[in-house]
Amino acid sequence: MENSTQESHLRSENSVTYDSPYPLYSVAFSSSARSPHHHHRIAVGSFIEEYNNRVDLLSFDEETLTIKPNPNLSFEHPYPPTKLMFHPNAAASLRKSADLLASSGDFLRLWEVRDNSIEPLSVLNNSKTGEFCAPLTSFDWNELETRRIGTSSIDTTCTIWDIERGIVETQLIAHDKEVYDIAWGEAEIFASVSADGSVRIFDLRDKEHSTIIYESPRPDTPLLRLAWNKLDVRYMATILMDCNKIVILDIRSPTIPVAELERHRASVNAIAWAPQSSRHICSAGDDTQALIWDLPTVAGPNGIDPMSMYSAGSEINQLQWSAALPDWIAIAFSNKLQLLKV
Repeated sequence: MENSTQESHLRSENSVTYDSPYPLYSVAFSSSARSPHHHHRIAVGSFIEEYNNRVDLLSFDEETLTIKPNPNLSFEHPYPPTKLMFHPNAAASLRKSADLLASSGDFLRLWEVRDNSIEPLSVLNNSKTGEFCAPLTSFDWNELETRRIGTSSIDTTCTIWDIERGIVETQLIAHDKEVYDIAWGEAEIFASVSADGSVRIFDLRDKEHSTIIYESPRPDTPLLRLAWNKLDVRYMATILMDCNKIVILDIRSPTIPVAELERHRASVNAIAWAPQSSRHICSAGDDTQALIWDLPTVAGPNGIDPMSMYSAGSEINQLQWSAALPDWIAIAFSNKLQLLKV
């Protein structure tokens, strides 16, 4: 796979497009199959630079390859949601008849999604001093301990919530600067990335210590995103601000990346590991490309080429690889949500 001419292009007939009335950023797939036969829920959040934003729930029919909004499943959201995520195990959700959706922005919010309605459940404020909370950059829902959600904030903290009781389980000053992303690796272990340029791992059983496993080669280059490989927790990936490469880390050998993927021609904005394969990862960026990589056990002398690529109409801001539909990747660019069959 040294030769880029071997790239297979994801064909346009294997994509489905939804046009939104406004620019899109956050995207989430439901893990639930409770909706009508072959229909899967996708939540999308607007990116409008003002207070009033929206979250719409869409229905994707895999047989007819159509995406339709449901006007009853649309709600106003304060500020653009920085992330959306459904309960990772819908079957074990708190409310059997509904799906749970979480969103971050000014606060961490939980929403109950029924067949034809959405009700706000709770607004979780991690501020110890008042009614206002520093903006939340991201969050991650713990798949093994689903009562836990971890949030990252520009105030340098990570907060671990017990959402069943609606209380803060713990709050840590995680970094020296803004924390931009957080990801769970195990029930008690999470990692975060920050404007201070470091990836740090925390264990809730020993809150006094953290382990730095990577630092930006250029001082004070922020790390923007973190993706922990759910099928092989030895591996995680991160991206640097204004940088065209994806850094693959092995937590057993800190500080030195096991691979650097450098085929994007502009800044990378989003990364996602495949839900069904520990060796595949997708990345997307300002070069309008979504690239899928098959990570070899040993990288060749000329680096690694992507195994497939897709070109969108403009810069791709976000991508999600569906665990419920592992053949589909969602990308968001401009006012479009596009599903790619891989």
